Formats: sequence, structure tokens, C-alpha cells
Amino acid sequence: MKLHISIEQDEAGYFVAEVPALPGCFSQGKTKDEAIANIKEAVEGWLEVMESKNPVDTALLVEVAV
Repeated sequence: MKLHISIEQDEAGYFVAEVPALPGCFSQGKTKDEAIANIKEAVEGWLEVMESKNPVDTALLVEVAV
């Protein structure tokens, strides 16, 4: 899965990462690389939580490429 992320450095010097397509999916790190590693983990957790709230019927899934 490919997702766009936004990374900005905050006033304390930390890099804050956000996934605009996943509301509330944020993470941070002391370096840009650490923020990227942390946001990957946050995405996995976000998807796990959302799937547990609404189990996906794989028979209804359709994959598209844009």
C-alpha cells in the first residue's frame, strides 16, 4: 500500500508526520528517518484498529490503480 505523508519540523525540532488519507494518523521522530519509521508503525496500528471496528468483507473489495 502506498500512502502520501506530510512531514514538518516543529518548533522543538521534532519531525511530525501525518497521513492525510487516514484521519488522526500522526507520529513524530527526532530525525526525518525516525519519523518515517514511526509513521509506518502508526499506519499499521490505525488500519488494525479501523478493521477491528468494522470488519472488512473481502468479497466486496475491489482494487483499482490510478
